[in-house]
Parts: sequence; C-alpha cells; structure tokens
Amino acid sequence: MRSTRERIDDSALPLIGIYEISKILGATLDLDQALRDVLNVLSSYLNMRHGAVVLSDEQNKPVLAAVTGMSLQAARAGALKYPYAAAAQVISTSIPMVVPDIADEPLLESCAGNNEALEDEQIAFYCVPIKTTEKTIGALSVERAQDGQSFVVYEHDLRFLTMVATLIAQTVRLHRKVLADREMLMDDAKRLQKKMAEVAQAQPVRGLDDVVGTSEAMANVFAQVQQAAPTKATILLRGESGTGKELVARAVHGLSQRARKPFIKVNCAALSETVLESELFGHEKGAFTGAVAERKGRFELANGGSLFLDEIGEISAGFQAKLLRVLQEGEFERVGGTRTIKVDVRLIAATNRDLEAGVADGSFRADLYYRLNVVPIFLPPLRERTGDIPLLASFFLEQFNRENGRSLTFSCEALDVLKRCYFPGNVRELENCVYRTATMTKGDQIDELNLLCQHDICLSSTLWHHKRPGAEGSTPQPRPPQAPSSPAPTPGTGRVSAPIPVPTGPLSAPPCPAAPHGDTMGGEDSDLSERERLVQAMEKCGWVQAKAARMLGLTPRQIGYALKKHNIEVRQL
Repeated sequence: MRSTRERIDDSALPLIGIYEISKILGATLDLDQALRDVLNVLSSYLNMRHGAVVLSDEQNKPVLAAVTGMSLQAARAGALKYPYAAAAQVISTSIPMVVPDIADEPLLESCAGNNEALEDEQIAFYCVPIKTTEKTIGALSVERAQDGQSFVVYEHDLRFLTMVATLIAQTVRLHRKVLADREMLMDDAKRLQKKMAEVAQAQPVRGLDDVVGTSEAMANVFAQVQQAAPTKATILLRGESGTGKELVARAVHGLSQRARKPFIKVNCAALSETVLESELFGHEKGAFTGAVAERKGRFELANGGSLFLDEIGEISAGFQAKLLRVLQEGEFERVGGTRTIKVDVRLIAATNRDLEAGVADGSFRADLYYRLNVVPIFLPPLRERTGDIPLLASFFLEQFNRENGRSLTFSCEALDVLKRCYFPGNVRELENCVYRTATMTKGDQIDELNLLCQHDICLSSTLWHHKRPGAEGSTPQPRPPQAPSSPAPTPGTGRVSAPIPVPTGPLSAPPCPAAPHGDTMGGEDSDLSERERLVQAMEKCGWVQAKAARMLGLTPRQIGYALKKHNIEVRQL
C-alpha cells in the first residue's frame, strides 16, 4: 500500500497544476505559446497524454489551436488523428465527454492509433468545453491511463479539466478582444491617414519644414512662430538681409487659420511711392495715365488671408500715413476712387532697418511703428548660428543635385571652412556660395580647395573687404564678427537695440566677407578721406542717415556699416 505522505503529495498535484497554469496564462499575450505550455503542464504534472485544444473558427468548425508531442503545423497537416467529431459534439452541446476506454467508443476510432498504451492498460478520453459567459468557443481534450480506477477518479479529473478550460476560455476571450481593439485602432489610423492625405492634397499647407536650422537661436524662432501664428496679431520680422524672413512669413501664414486663404507678398523697397500705392490699394479706371481698367490692389487680393510687406522700413513718410489707416480701420479707397473698401487681412511685415532709430530721427512714424511692432520676431544672422551652416550647405547642395542631375557631396574639411566664414549676406549668400562652388567642381566631392575663398578670389570678400590699417593698397583681410552690444529681442518686447555687428580684427580662418568697402562711397571731393567725406555728408543732411545715404549713392544699411567702421557717433540735433 502507498504511504500517507505519497497520498497527500498526489492530492496536491491538481492544486499545483492550477497554480502553474494560471501563471502561464497571465504572463503573455502569445496565445499559441500559452496553450502549448498549458498542455505541457497537464502532461508533466498529471500524466495526461495527447492533450489538445480546439477552437471554433468563423464557420463554427473546430480547428486545432495547440497540441503536445508534435508541431501544430504537422498536426493540422494530418499527422495527428484527432477525433474532431467528438470535439464538435462537446462544443455544440457544451456537455463534457468522459470515455473510460477509447477502444469502446466509435467516435474515437480515429485516435486509437495515437496512444502508446501498454498491454491491459485502459486509456480514458476526457473532453471538456471551453466556455465564456456568452457561448462555447472550443474544447480541451486529454487522454490518461486510468488503470481500472473508479468513477470517483473520473469525476475528480473532470472537475480539474473543467477549471483549466475555464482559465483557457478567459485567456482566449481577452486575446480576441485585444486583437479586435488592435484591428479597430489600425483601421482608425488608416482612415485618419487617408483623411489627412486628402486634406493635404486638397490644400497643401507649408509650415516650418521649409526653414532649416537646429540651433538654439532657430529653435527660439520656431517656438515664437508656432505660438504667434494661430493668432490674428500683426507680426514684425526683424533681422539682416538674407536671414530668411520671407520663409518665416510663409510659415506663419501656413500655421495660421488663414492657411487656405491667399498669401500675398510685396517688396516695398522695389517700388516708388505712387506705384506702391497702386499696388497695395488698387486703382480705378482713368485714375492716371495708363490706368485703362479697374484693378484690385494687394490688400483686396489678400482679403481673408495674409499680406507680407517686405522692407517695410523703406516706405516714404507720406505713404506711412496711408498705410496706418488701413492697419487701424481695415479700410481704404483705391487710387482715383471714392468708395471705401473694407478688408480682413493679417499683416506680416519685415525689415532689416533699425526702426527705433527711424522713430527717433523722425524718418519713421511712431504710431505706425507701434501698429507694426505687435509681435516682433528676430531672425538671427548666420554668424550667430554657425552650427546650422553644414546643415544649410548640405540642403542647398541637395537642391543643386536635384536641379542638375549630379551627386555632389561636401568633405568634412570643406564644411569646416564654411563654418568659419563670416557671410554678411547670411543664408542667401551661403546658398549662392554653394551653387557657385558646386557648378565649378569637376569631381563628385567638394573639398576645401574647391572653395573660392581658399584662393583669395571670393567675390563677397572682394566686395566687402577691409584694407589693413596703415597699408595703402594692401590685400583684403578676413575679420571676425563683433558680438552684439545687447541681446536679441524676446517676444513681447518692442525694441531691438543691438547694432549690426562689424568686423574688427584678423582671423586664422579663410578670407570671408567682413564689412562694406570704403571705396563704394561716392563724393565730389576725391582728395578727402572716406571718414571725412562721410562726416561731411552727415553734416549736410542734418545727421539723417537715410538722406546721407541717398547723397552718397548708398543704402541705409551700408551707411550704417560705414559709420560703425569709422567709429562716427551719430549726433542728435
């Protein structure tokens, strides 16, 4: 007879089996692996052979989901003689099946050859339904050598297998719910992507993708643009020429609620006052010679959208008053007309001038300045974000390659040289430099020796070079930028007091642009020094830089460079 200890150990096996099975089913969402491990537990702990799990498919046909002793693929291919008829009966009736000897049951004839029973060994077949709260979804079947056991043993094994089937049913139900939710989410994602593609195709909106830069300075610009774009506030873009103000203006429009409406741009510096008035406000037929038909102005064309006024600091004092009325009241009359036209236009202005200085000397109206300077965004010059130069250079080179069918690349040494250049023309000058160099490069790689500044023939260096002090006719010397005397403006401030940096001393870098050449300044007294001619012109014009610039044939930006170059303090009269 078996000892009491052995009987106690045997009675604990079903409880240990349930514990192990619950751990397996709760540890993974891989249903195939979980069911296979459950059958292995039944085989190792309880000596149950040829375990199998069948689940109903969409046509309610039982399909093998897990087996022991062979691969699932081989079992489905026919290597396992499984009694599908018995399983189908259990699933349809939801009633367990217990056959003490499979040799006595016609439904189990197909699986009689699967067992390896010893002589006089009785093999029992158990099949219990796998049921959820809604319906029966499958069946769990095992074979076990009973060795003449009583009915009580059959009932004990049946209860145990029913508990296992219940755990399996919960796992299968959870697995199917997860799959259904995943498919629903994937379908929703596909519909959303399709909808976004349709919207993008119907109205492409260009945003900050066109503005290249990863530096901290540009990250600050991106943050300000994203914050200000959705509002209706007037935006004033500040920065030197060539820093990409038009691209940022397009980004502001593209990220605003007016993105589907027109984006109209006007360069105020390229037009005279009368032409600019006609361009912005339009004119009536016969308003002036050549006005043979009525014409809408840019304000009307931009109604509901955005109007970008570039070089706003160059407009005359007379036109400033006309522009102020449109900004204040949102209405105007066409040239030669009397009918008042109302418009809803979001204004984006840009300038490289020091408007505060213009307000101080009276060349720019203070009331217009306050209307424009609602949300100022300062675009840093390229020399203050040299880390973006390799990225920009590579971007322009890719454009060149696409346009010309080439496959040029930059060497690391060439990019290092570009990073040390001054680039007073900023991003626009860098683009020209890349295109010029790529055009003249014969191989597939641009090396440092391919750059013109390495041979002292850089066109920008020739245009902007300084002569070495005390050496008449000396060769151009590269100079580093000076740090601004005050920081760039932050959102909400109305003033940018930092002067445009001016080169001051020699560098070890290759020759690159530095500052305006003194010989560009005209004058009748050619015997006078450049500084003396400049002071004389400023005194004649009452120290108004714009007037002095016109007298000397320069731009206000060039006159500003020249004043700083010679350390001439502007007098306030």
